[in-house]
Formats: sequence, C-alpha cells, structure tokens
Amino acid sequence: MTSTELTVPGFLAGTWTIDPVHTDAAFTVRHLGVSKVRGRFDDVQGTIVTAENPLESKVEAVISTASVNTANKMRDDHVRNEDFLDVEKHPTMTFSSTGIRIEDEETFLVDGHLTLKGITKPVTLTLEIGGFGDHYQGGKVAGFSASTEISRADFGVTGGAAGAAVSDKIRITLDIEALSPDAA
Repeated sequence: MTSTELTVPGFLAGTWTIDPVHTDAAFTVRHLGVSKVRGRFDDVQGTIVTAENPLESKVEAVISTASVNTANKMRDDHVRNEDFLDVEKHPTMTFSSTGIRIEDEETFLVDGHLTLKGITKPVTLTLEIGGFGDHYQGGKVAGFSASTEISRADFGVTGGAAGAAVSDKIRITLDIEALSPDAA
C-alpha cells in the first residue's frame, strides 16, 4: 500500500488540541519481578496535526513529570525525586513525532523523539486511530490510542537503591481525545 492509496474512514485533516480531561497517559512496570504497578500522568498537553495525507501528520506532546500518579502518595513522592524522574530539574517530558509509517490496515507506527530527564531517544509508538466525530458541544473530536515500551535506564531513570525492585522495561499506553479549535 502506498501513501497515495491510504484512506482512513472518517479521517479529518486539521489541528487538534489534546484534551487532558479525556486523555490517559499510563504506564506499567514490574515490581519485584512478580507483580505490576500501574500509574499515569495527570497533566498531558499537546497538539496533533492531521495532514491531508495521514502519513504527513505530526504530534507534539508535553507531560508534567510532577503529575505522576500511582495512587500511593509515598511512592509518587519517591518517583518524583532524583532517584527516578527528578521533577525539580526535569519538570516535563516531551514527545515530538518525526514520521508515520503503515504497519497494517488499522495500525500505524509513529516514530519520534522522547525526552525524559534531559535525555532524548528515538521511540516508536504503535497507533490506532479511534475515529473522528462531532463533539456534543460543537466542533469536532478525534480519538487515538498508542503504546510503546521503553528502557528506563536509557533515560537515566535508575531508581537508586529502590531501582533494583523495578523492571527496566516500562510499558506506556496512551488513550488520547483531541478537540478541534472550534470545539467547546
């Protein structure tokens, strides 16, 4: 399939603002090799530009590292400190797309750069387009789901002494709702 043959049902070209109220930026990490700890970031912002040719679309996202939420205050405070995210020195993590490829008829690969703790590395997100529609308060709405896995060591997130209890691999899942500029 070439990019000129690509069609996404209901696809709308435009500029979309990530709706933080209806977006979930979550992660899962193994603890002690036997269980999973889940968390999320509550402050996600960004812009998605869907181009006429979907493969020319772009995304820019900024996540406040201090907004980490694992439903445990003591753990959240530890994750915020210099052992893990070091939110005082690195208050945000960012993702900036560099290209989009087709994986199959329903799945795209979004290549980009993730910056975390001042370290930038290439990351590929597996993307599913949820759809496009009318927002009940006017304007348009779009939905996207994406996932990837990163190595926390690649980004200097060592965890100090507690890091030995947490897997290096972190699974990231994103469920994004984005609004057109004229949506309420």
